[in-house]
Amino acid sequence: MNIKHMNMNIKRMNIKRVMIVGTMIVAMSFGGTTWGKPAAVAAAAAPVAKWSTSTNVADKDELLEALNQSSDEELYEALYDGKSLHDIAVENGGNIDSVIHLQVAQLTQQLDARLASGSITSEQYTAQKAELSELVAQSVLTSFD
Repeated sequence: MNIKHMNMNIKRMNIKRVMIVGTMIVAMSFGGTTWGKPAAVAAAAAPVAKWSTSTNVADKDELLEALNQSSDEELYEALYDGKSLHDIAVENGGNIDSVIHLQVAQLTQQLDARLASGSITSEQYTAQKAELSELVAQSVLTSFD
Protein backbone atom coordinates (compact mmCIF):
# COMPACT_ATOMS: atom_id res chain seq x y z
CA MET A 1 0.00 0.00 0.00
CA ASN A 2 1.50 3.32 -1.01
CA ILE A 3 1.48 6.56 0.99
CA LYS A 4 -1.16 8.22 -1.21
CA HIS A 5 -3.54 5.28 -0.73
CA MET A 6 -2.94 5.33 3.04
CA ASN A 7 -3.63 9.08 3.16
CA MET A 8 -6.86 8.57 1.22
CA ASN A 9 -7.97 5.90 3.70
CA ILE A 10 -7.17 8.19 6.62
CA LYS A 11 -9.14 11.02 4.99
CA ARG A 12 -12.11 8.70 4.45
CA MET A 13 -12.05 7.67 8.09
CA ASN A 14 -11.85 11.33 9.08
CA ILE A 15 -14.88 12.17 6.92
CA LYS A 16 -16.79 9.42 8.70
CA ARG A 17 -15.81 10.85 12.06
CA VAL A 18 -16.72 14.36 10.87
CA MET A 19 -20.21 13.07 10.01
CA ILE A 20 -20.52 11.52 13.46
CA VAL A 21 -19.22 14.59 15.25
CA GLY A 22 -21.39 16.88 13.11
CA THR A 23 -24.50 14.91 13.97
CA MET A 24 -23.60 14.90 17.64
CA ILE A 25 -22.87 18.64 17.68
CA VAL A 26 -26.29 19.28 16.22
CA ALA A 27 -27.87 16.94 18.76
CA MET A 28 -26.06 18.49 21.69
CA SER A 29 -26.49 22.10 20.61
CA PHE A 30 -30.21 22.23 21.34
CA GLY A 31 -29.80 21.89 25.08
CA GLY A 32 -27.15 24.44 25.97
CA THR A 33 -24.01 23.11 27.59
CA THR A 34 -24.74 19.54 26.69
CA TRP A 35 -28.11 19.41 28.36
CA GLY A 36 -27.26 21.31 31.49
CA LYS A 37 -23.95 19.72 32.53
CA PRO A 38 -20.56 21.44 32.65
CA ALA A 39 -18.67 20.87 29.41
CA ALA A 40 -15.99 18.59 30.91
CA VAL A 41 -18.52 16.31 32.60
CA ALA A 42 -20.90 16.39 29.64
CA ALA A 43 -18.18 15.44 27.16
CA ALA A 44 -17.52 12.26 29.09
CA ALA A 45 -21.22 11.40 29.23
CA ALA A 46 -22.20 12.66 25.77
CA PRO A 47 -23.81 10.12 23.46
CA VAL A 48 -21.51 8.60 20.89
CA ALA A 49 -22.94 7.65 17.51
CA LYS A 50 -22.58 3.95 16.75
CA TRP A 51 -21.48 4.54 13.19
CA SER A 52 -17.77 4.09 13.80
CA THR A 53 -15.05 1.59 13.02
CA SER A 54 -16.07 -0.48 16.05
CA THR A 55 -19.71 -1.05 15.09
CA ASN A 56 -20.97 -4.48 14.30
CA VAL A 57 -21.71 -5.56 10.76
CA ALA A 58 -25.50 -5.57 11.25
CA ASP A 59 -25.54 -1.82 12.01
CA LYS A 60 -23.43 -1.07 8.94
CA ASP A 61 -25.54 -3.30 6.73
CA GLU A 62 -28.73 -1.50 7.79
CA LEU A 63 -27.19 1.87 6.97
CA LEU A 64 -25.77 0.68 3.66
CA GLU A 65 -29.13 -0.86 2.78
CA ALA A 66 -31.02 2.33 3.64
CA LEU A 67 -28.62 4.36 1.50
CA ASN A 68 -28.62 1.70 -1.25
CA GLN A 69 -24.84 1.48 -1.08
CA SER A 70 -22.99 -1.74 -1.87
CA SER A 71 -20.02 -1.20 0.44
CA ASP A 72 -18.48 0.98 3.12
CA GLU A 73 -15.95 2.07 0.51
CA GLU A 74 -18.70 3.37 -1.77
CA LEU A 75 -20.24 5.29 1.13
CA TYR A 76 -16.88 6.73 2.21
CA GLU A 77 -16.20 7.89 -1.36
CA ALA A 78 -19.53 9.70 -1.55
CA LEU A 79 -18.99 11.38 1.85
CA TYR A 80 -15.44 12.28 0.89
CA ASP A 81 -16.77 13.87 -2.29
CA GLY A 82 -18.82 16.23 -0.11
CA LYS A 83 -22.23 14.59 -0.40
CA SER A 84 -24.71 14.56 2.46
CA LEU A 85 -26.44 11.37 3.53
CA HIS A 86 -29.58 12.76 1.89
CA ASP A 87 -27.71 13.32 -1.40
CA ILE A 88 -26.36 9.77 -1.30
CA ALA A 89 -29.80 8.29 -0.67
CA VAL A 90 -31.49 10.31 -3.42
CA GLU A 91 -28.78 9.59 -6.00
CA ASN A 92 -28.86 5.86 -5.32
CA GLY A 93 -32.55 5.25 -4.76
CA GLY A 94 -32.04 4.83 -1.02
CA ASN A 95 -34.48 5.59 1.75
CA ILE A 96 -33.49 8.65 3.78
CA ASP A 97 -36.36 8.04 6.21
CA SER A 98 -34.74 4.70 7.12
CA VAL A 99 -31.40 6.46 7.68
CA ILE A 100 -33.09 8.96 9.99
CA HIS A 101 -34.91 6.17 11.81
CA LEU A 102 -31.64 4.25 12.36
CA GLN A 103 -29.84 7.30 13.73
CA VAL A 104 -32.77 8.26 15.98
CA ALA A 105 -32.96 4.68 17.29
CA GLN A 106 -29.23 4.65 18.08
CA LEU A 107 -29.34 8.02 19.82
CA THR A 108 -32.46 6.98 21.74
CA GLN A 109 -30.65 3.88 23.01
CA GLN A 110 -27.83 6.13 24.19
CA LEU A 111 -30.28 8.47 25.90
CA ASP A 112 -31.90 5.44 27.57
CA ALA A 113 -28.49 4.37 28.87
CA ARG A 114 -27.71 7.87 30.13
CA LEU A 115 -31.06 8.01 31.95
CA ALA A 116 -30.51 4.57 33.46
CA SER A 117 -27.01 5.54 34.62
CA GLY A 118 -28.29 8.75 36.20
CA SER A 119 -26.18 11.04 34.02
CA ILE A 120 -29.35 12.88 32.90
CA THR A 121 -32.65 13.57 34.61
CA SER A 122 -36.00 12.36 33.31
CA GLU A 123 -36.81 15.96 32.33
CA GLN A 124 -33.59 16.20 30.30
CA TYR A 125 -34.31 12.81 28.75
CA THR A 126 -37.82 13.86 27.71
CA ALA A 127 -36.63 17.18 26.25
CA GLN A 128 -33.75 15.61 24.34
CA LYS A 129 -35.76 12.70 23.02
CA ALA A 130 -38.50 15.05 21.78
CA GLU A 131 -36.01 16.86 19.56
CA LEU A 132 -33.99 13.92 18.23
CA SER A 133 -36.00 13.32 15.05
CA GLU A 134 -35.84 16.93 13.95
CA LEU A 135 -32.12 17.23 14.72
CA VAL A 136 -31.22 14.04 12.88
CA ALA A 137 -33.44 15.04 9.94
CA GLN A 138 -31.48 18.30 9.71
CA SER A 139 -28.11 16.58 10.09
CA VAL A 140 -28.63 14.20 7.12
CA LEU A 141 -28.80 17.28 4.90
CA THR A 142 -25.34 18.43 6.01
CA SER A 143 -22.38 17.85 3.71
CA PHE A 144 -18.74 18.30 4.61
CA ASP A 145 -16.69 19.67 1.75
